Amino acid sequence: MIQLSNLTKSFGDRVLLENVTWQITDRERVGLCGPNGAGKTTLLKMMAALDEPDAGAILKPATLTVGYLPQDGLTHAGRTVFDEAASAFGDLLAVKAEMHALEERLGDSAIPENEHDAMLHRYSDLQDRFRLNDGYSIELKTATVLQGLGFETADFERRTETFSGGWQMRIALAKLLLGQPNLLLLDEPTNHLDLEARNWLEEYLNAYLHAVILVSHDRYFLDAVVTRIADLTLRTLTDYIGNYSHYLGEHEARIEAMRKAKREQDEEVARVKMFIDRFRYQATKASQVQSRIKMLEKVVPIEVPPERKKIHFDFPACAKSGRTVLELKHAHKAYGDLVVFKDVNLHLERGDRIALVGPNGVGKSTLMRMLSGEEAPDSGHRSVGHNVVMQYFAQDEATRLDPAPTVYETLASGSPLHMVPMIRNILGGFLFSGDDVYKYVRVLSGGERTRLAVARMLLRPSNTLLLDEPTNHLDLDSKEVLLDALVDYGGTLIFVSHDRYFVERLATKIIEVGNGTAIVYPGTYNEYLWHKEQPSASPQVARAFQASGRQASGKPNVRSAKSLALQETTPQQQSKSLTPTQLHADKKRQDAEARKRQRAAQQRQAEIDKLESEIAECETAIREIEQTMSSPGFYDDRAAAQPIIDRHQGLMWKVGHLMHRWEELQAAADLTAGA
Repeated sequence: MIQLSNLTKSFGDRVLLENVTWQITDRERVGLCGPNGAGKTTLLKMMAALDEPDAGAILKPATLTVGYLPQDGLTHAGRTVFDEAASAFGDLLAVKAEMHALEERLGDSAIPENEHDAMLHRYSDLQDRFRLNDGYSIELKTATVLQGLGFETADFERRTETFSGGWQMRIALAKLLLGQPNLLLLDEPTNHLDLEARNWLEEYLNAYLHAVILVSHDRYFLDAVVTRIADLTLRTLTDYIGNYSHYLGEHEARIEAMRKAKREQDEEVARVKMFIDRFRYQATKASQVQSRIKMLEKVVPIEVPPERKKIHFDFPACAKSGRTVLELKHAHKAYGDLVVFKDVNLHLERGDRIALVGPNGVGKSTLMRMLSGEEAPDSGHRSVGHNVVMQYFAQDEATRLDPAPTVYETLASGSPLHMVPMIRNILGGFLFSGDDVYKYVRVLSGGERTRLAVARMLLRPSNTLLLDEPTNHLDLDSKEVLLDALVDYGGTLIFVSHDRYFVERLATKIIEVGNGTAIVYPGTYNEYLWHKEQPSASPQVARAFQASGRQASGKPNVRSAKSLALQETTPQQQSKSLTPTQLHADKKRQDAEARKRQRAAQQRQAEIDKLESEIAECETAIREIEQTMSSPGFYDDRAAAQPIIDRHQGLMWKVGHLMHRWEELQAAADLTAGA
């Protein structure tokens, strides 16, 4: 589909790409990874024909259509949201306009018969083309994509210029997806999407009929979408078959092998140099010295990427808070006629790790401001527990930084004395290295300010953290530093994040915000999604999920959803009203049900064992194929390699299906065992 041939690109004396040869075939989904500044965006721009290589060529078919989404900077004006998105169907809309014009002219009785017949033929041709290209579903497709990306039906007729930059990028993404280019180039497509829109985009890209190359700092998104990683390191592209998690392990092993080879080469060069220096002026050794000098001249130094120090950080110690941390009772909040919350009750306890979820604009940041005390509810009551030491990281935290001090002074100010030695390490973890620490805050970009604000937060003691989208503008390594610190954080955590991996790792409760309410769902984000997908769940279970987090009375509700769902009168209570004959019959019924459950459990266990065996066989086959695919020259003959790649993908899909079935059976077995 598209092939890079000996591609070279540099800026001044800095070489980004050097003699790169690489290709992508139809329907592949490739994640483009590499360190910040390696040239990922530049490479996408060259493939989109927005930039030219210094040398080499980009080969592609004449019929190839390419769609490119930059990180930001796109704006739209002059149309409604719906019309702007539908403009992706430009050719079909032109056909539709011509058909309407012909319909009006065909009604004119003054047109000669021969011209009328020609117009009928033209109209028939246009109608066939419109129908074959699915023109009658333009409105449905446009509405589906816009709603998937978070637009409400009421937004469709709003002018595009009334939307903020983040929503402008969503409009651009909608147009791109509706245009269905043969090659889709996406540079950080999830930057401006909430969790619901990201989940929708994952499903859309997985079903996309053409090739996709994307850059993303969202690890979960990469794992869910891509089937191959192209790593841009040391001015070249290296392929890794599989998702991002698989790439991490393989990449680390490859880099470690390179470092080992580099150490061995350096040791050998040092030994040769030592021999040359020792015998340089001895006539009897002259030929051997010359031989070794020539050998050194032929040595090609092995280049390895700089080793990035892995930073592990613990928050400064802080005294524990009381059991109750924060509480909202009958809170109401409105802005003019817009009611954001009505009669909200929340009870947050020490140790809670709560993620606020919901579409953009439903009030997550408003709730965070009310919980932090920055904004009071219009009515109702907010109370803070005993000994609560709170830090609030707002969405606009970067703009709150004092512009006068340097980066280092910003962190040193207000940090405990024993944390000062950690400042340089923390700054390195957030991409401030060398002389960057002496930059003044006023000259930093928006992304740099956000990273600095996150770093400052890590150095200040607290037992309660409220974080509103702290991962914006963080790269994958910086996210890992923050995530590792938060995993080990011993206090209470309430946060908003559109990074699915971040939410999965941290949240033990979910608060769904929307429609004027804030409903608590105990459990992880996956369990929350399961509950949302089970509309037939019993009313007791639904009430339990909601009641366990509300606690309007301030008394903890310790009954789980499971115990409420199973709550019935006990057998002992029932037996008091039964006759001996009824008791005997009831005993036989219970025995029969027990035998039935035992047989079902045995059958389930047999199927589990069979699935585990099949999964093991598939994984063994996958590892063998991956060894073949990682061998040098595997991709030289693409025609011969494609069946092996298809076999690998087929096995990966099969393992996913088997694992899904295994999880269902295992969950059923666990539920039966715990009943």
